[in-house]
Amino acid sequence: MSDRGIEQGIPFVVAAPSGTGKTTVCRKVVEQEERISFSVSHTTRRKRDGEVDGRDYCFVDEPEFRRLVAEDAFLEWAEYNAHLYGTSWEAIDRGLAGGRDVLLEIEVQGARQVRARRADARLIFLLPPSMRELERRLQGRGTDSRDEIRRRLDVANRELEAIRDFDYAVTNDELDSCVANLLAIIRAERDGSVGALRERFSPALAEEKFRAPRVPPA
Repeated sequence: MSDRGIEQGIPFVVAAPSGTGKTTVCRKVVEQEERISFSVSHTTRRKRDGEVDGRDYCFVDEPEFRRLVAEDAFLEWAEYNAHLYGTSWEAIDRGLAGGRDVLLEIEVQGARQVRARRADARLIFLLPPSMRELERRLQGRGTDSRDEIRRRLDVANRELEAIRDFDYAVTNDELDSCVANLLAIIRAERDGSVGALRERFSPALAEEKFRAPRVPPA
């Protein structure tokens, strides 16, 4: 409990390789769970079509981002594909202090920083069904060159090595099912009834299944 008698919220971290669909999943979770807020990250990358400053990201240039780093304004920050991303303390503390849970959609290396700096954070790794499907999704976005897609796949393979640092691993094979699984985790963590879900969504089991040889259909 906080000093004001309001129960502190829980920070939930969702991290995944680029192209897994974490932004879509996280937006759906926030739409369907009224007790959780979305943490808007800072980034130095350019806005994509349809993105809104302050809603999707706080878009800043690199000097401004570096200034915020120097001021220790970020809970976590990382460089990813030549761009900087960060979650400010302010972005999450306001919601948590008011008793709301906060959802952070961040990069894998940023999630490790959160783990080191906030023991109360729950970390969820979002997996694609397979590397082949991840490549197909990246190609389908139509925003990256062939070389960029190859770089993203190389990064994804390295990021998978961090999966056992997380509390849960959920596969995004079908959107509605994936969202339902994340909602079940969030509600169970809030209620303190996590035993079965920690076993069901064990990162070790998820990694074993993901890396198992694919058997072609008969």
